[in-house]
Amino acid sequence: MERPQVENRIAEAVKTYPKGSVLFVDDFLDYGNPESVKKALFRLKEKEILVRLAHGIYLYPKIDKELGTLFPSTEEIAKAIARRDKARIIPAGVQALNKLGLSTQVPMKVVYLTDGAARTVKVGKRTITFKKTSPKNLLVKGEISGLAIQALKTIGQNKVNEKTIEKIQAILKNEKKENIINDAKLSPAWINKIVMQVIE
Repeated sequence: MERPQVENRIAEAVKTYPKGSVLFVDDFLDYGNPESVKKALFRLKEKEILVRLAHGIYLYPKIDKELGTLFPSTEEIAKAIARRDKARIIPAGVQALNKLGLSTQVPMKVVYLTDGAARTVKVGKRTITFKKTSPKNLLVKGEISGLAIQALKTIGQNKVNEKTIEKIQAILKNEKKENIINDAKLSPAWINKIVMQVIE
């Protein structure tokens, strides 16, 4: 297929996505081989139809009159990569603390546990690292309880204080009981004890 034809077809396909979508080479493989798709996406970036976020990752930008291009958060990019890879992910480290409001630090390096491929994606000055983990760590059912477990693991048994435990337990009151019971079983004994106190 001629190069412009691949580019034109991809340009038309891009328009069917909502503005703000994170797009990948894999999304357009119906229109040509990987090399011609990569080249077409690169040319669409040159024409400012797309914005390149990272190697092989593009943004169909949403433009705000005052703010300019609205970039997705690292979490939105991570979720898009997980969808593409059909992988499960959960935030770990500072990202988990941040999402629970236990840290005001906005991490430039975020870590997700995954059952997909281990990799690091650089997006501008930010870094998203996917760490391969055992399937057990991804069996959590509750978003809040899953984050609470990762947050406690990040702080560590010897460093966690009463104030933090109280904060986490207060946040856990917004989680479904059955999720807490399920997820507590998947956590180390010391975390299980903290988490289960919410139900008692």
